[in-house]
Amino acid sequence: MPINVGHDSAKTRKTLKSGDQTVAYYSIKAAEEAGLGDFSKLPAALKVVLENMLRFEDGKTVTQDDIKAFSEWATKGGKNPREIAYRPARVLMQDFTGVPAVVDLAAMRDGIVALGGKAQQINPLNPVDLVIDHSVMIDEFGNPRAFQMNVDREYERNMERYQFLKWGQGAFNNFRVVPPGTGICHQVNLEYLAQTVWTDTDQNGEEVAYPDTLVGTDSHTTMVNGAAVLGWGVGGIEAEAAMLGQPISMLIPEVVGFELTGKMMEGTTGTDLVLKVVEMLRERGVVSKFVEFYGEGLDHLPLADRATIANMAPEYGATCGFFPIDDETLRYLTQTGRDKDRIALVEAYAKENGMWRGPDYAPVYSDTLHLDMGTIVPAISGPKRPQDYIALDKAAKEFHKYIEGQRSAKDGSANAEGRWEAEGGQPEPTAIPGDEGNHKRGFVTEGDGYQLHDGSIVIASITSCTNTSNPYVMIGAGLVARKAAERGLTRKPWVKTSLAPGSQVVSHYLEAAGLQEDLDKIGFNLVGYGCTTCIGNSGPLDPEISKCINDNDLIGVSVLSGNRNFEGRISPDVRANYLASPPLVVAYALVGDMNVDITTASLGKDKDGKDVYLKDLWPTQAEIAELVEATVTREAFQSKYADVFKGDEKWQEVETSEGETYDWPAQSTYVQNPPYFQGMSKDPGSISNIENARVLALLGDMVTTDHISPAGSFKESTPAGQYLRERQVPVREFNSYGSRRGNHEVMMRGTFANIRIRNEMLDNVEGGYTLGPDGEQMSIFDAAMAYQENDTPLVIFAGEQYGAGSSRDWAAKGTALLGVKAVIAEDFERIHRSNLVGMGVIPFEFMNGDTRKSLGLTGKESVSIKGLDTLKPQAEVPCTITMEDGSVKEITLKCRIDTAIEIEYVENGGVLNYVLRDLAKSA
Repeated sequence: MPINVGHDSAKTRKTLKSGDQTVAYYSIKAAEEAGLGDFSKLPAALKVVLENMLRFEDGKTVTQDDIKAFSEWATKGGKNPREIAYRPARVLMQDFTGVPAVVDLAAMRDGIVALGGKAQQINPLNPVDLVIDHSVMIDEFGNPRAFQMNVDREYERNMERYQFLKWGQGAFNNFRVVPPGTGICHQVNLEYLAQTVWTDTDQNGEEVAYPDTLVGTDSHTTMVNGAAVLGWGVGGIEAEAAMLGQPISMLIPEVVGFELTGKMMEGTTGTDLVLKVVEMLRERGVVSKFVEFYGEGLDHLPLADRATIANMAPEYGATCGFFPIDDETLRYLTQTGRDKDRIALVEAYAKENGMWRGPDYAPVYSDTLHLDMGTIVPAISGPKRPQDYIALDKAAKEFHKYIEGQRSAKDGSANAEGRWEAEGGQPEPTAIPGDEGNHKRGFVTEGDGYQLHDGSIVIASITSCTNTSNPYVMIGAGLVARKAAERGLTRKPWVKTSLAPGSQVVSHYLEAAGLQEDLDKIGFNLVGYGCTTCIGNSGPLDPEISKCINDNDLIGVSVLSGNRNFEGRISPDVRANYLASPPLVVAYALVGDMNVDITTASLGKDKDGKDVYLKDLWPTQAEIAELVEATVTREAFQSKYADVFKGDEKWQEVETSEGETYDWPAQSTYVQNPPYFQGMSKDPGSISNIENARVLALLGDMVTTDHISPAGSFKESTPAGQYLRERQVPVREFNSYGSRRGNHEVMMRGTFANIRIRNEMLDNVEGGYTLGPDGEQMSIFDAAMAYQENDTPLVIFAGEQYGAGSSRDWAAKGTALLGVKAVIAEDFERIHRSNLVGMGVIPFEFMNGDTRKSLGLTGKESVSIKGLDTLKPQAEVPCTITMEDGSVKEITLKCRIDTAIEIEYVENGGVLNYVLRDLAKSA
């Protein structure tokens, strides 16, 4: 039977009638009547997990004590961190993380055959959808041919990967691929794949209904929680284990209730709301917790805005941000073309199983926050973290402070202005509105002759599922463009503008409203359907602009409607990155300068020479609502998703090999057989103590997975670039780290290689460098290989929030392949901690107030950690640090292997090795 249906003998299994349908389901009321506890006060998000326990209760993996623990959670004030085994209904992937996942599955097929099993034992048991959305780059922009030219280049660059994915689609069961040019995985999931209540048949052919749940190999899988679908991001290795029937080991989470009241005011957007929510929740601290939104404010919050808030859960650090099922959920399912019988089932099921948000909805929460939406003001966030909230009218002043801080840090002076004045010989920049003469670093580009300076906006991109899934802000952006074009305004010539919607439905309603033509007039032509700028695929700037920025050490700026603005992510030429609503992205493209206070300054002159202000261009909520109502239709969704898996002619013409195992092409620089399972024995090993390890890197706070494993472009001089040049790959064909994740040789060389990462073992050095065994500065990859030749184990030291950001498993895979045995940090973000364990790398946290700074670490120490041969979950273990001068410091570390099954994963060398050995035994 399908792995996700559950046991047909459970006492809690009942029958539900909805219209002409009759389905089986697992009843929370029946569990209460059976004496398993009182679940009436559980939040809806936790009831979804409880239902999962009822459906899979077998007395072994899931017991009645696990079920009773949910009742105790409510009586203990929303806390009862019991280990449970959770099985999501399905898995979602995108191509950057999906290609390496399919590579792993293909390698596991080779591995199971080598251990005496059969290739067909390696097959997804749950439905898996992979959406190709991360590969399109913005090479061409600002003209009518941009879309087709970018698509053509995408296929040229990625044909090897697409051939491999097509092989996977044919070789594996339960595995579908949504072709390039369709949309972003989270938007396709929200608009089409998700059902809110899922159905499947059991071994007796009976239809069973249960909550739609998933995990995804992208941190923004959380977006679908806006439609009451419980989902969150995991690393590819954890998703692969879930595909193969391995339950996800987790602790019953705390659930933070976030009460929303009031209504959004005129002139504000859902983006403004989510940026405030991110700031509040990141400040409160919700890592590894669920957040559930409730309150009368939800009655005035469209599902599009809910999805924007849910999408940003990784930015506020939560596992997910959940919205219960209510009337708005049903309205959205209807609008987006879902089957009407399914919508009726969603309502009936939610009301019958206690998951409906009505007027009397008042669950117990672990903690609560409150926000009156009437207090929201226009805002942006940046310059390098999503939680760095800035009210729009303070943006220019805050940017000035940022510049002064950057220049002072470089000069070692309290006032960088003195250096600027002393530099002499540079041309005076043109006047910057509202600048007051404080930011004079200006340089003229060759060619067009315009002036660039600190704060010049060189990228303005409407991008990312976060906002392009929201018709209110997209229509709003189109109306700003229309009013600007009517007044004769256009983008500044140094701004690279782009429009990359998350689905083809967006283009449908923009064209139906006549707004795409207006966007085209000011440079926001369609460049592709994909993540583009938000994932770092912003493409190259004009060579003259890039040269001017780099030759003169200017602080260039990007403004994007995305969810991530980490250092080094958006473009190698841009230091300051700001998140903003699509209408604000358009406005910033018009002015082209972050020094300008766009709330008061002129954005330009109209045809008559009169100043045009933001208030002149900003649409009313009524104008937006009228166009949304007229153009965002059920028929549009049904039409655009009718052939979602078919693809265009280019996809249909992709040729691939056939067979149960993959014929690895020896010359491929995109897809290589990884070493994880080669030569693997049938029996697991044990966890060994770490003896005399050396420090590979000493890192600070908020080191993200982008720092550890960057996704964007890389240069010929990097270890990854040298590897490709040695194989005769021209620089033009390098593509990105993200696209090369099917080749472990490239990715090892890209680990800790972000151009903005700072290893505190070195003074004022940016990039992936460290001290090698000889004490000389070298690349982290070269140093790691030198240590491996001497069989020297390695450790990483770090600060707070280590591994924040994307779910990318390569941040853990690369760490493991470099020979790192342990990462010692002040604390970890949820997904990366799990990924490290899944690759056999042990995460440890400092205790007793110790930090890398309080211990005076320089990176020249040796480290030994004992007690690992008898390790228990979350054990405290002794660590000996031998300093460079021979002195010794004894400290205690907390092991962040959190559950018993995770101990077994590490003993096996990783979760996939564990699964492979388990399958080999059954063979």
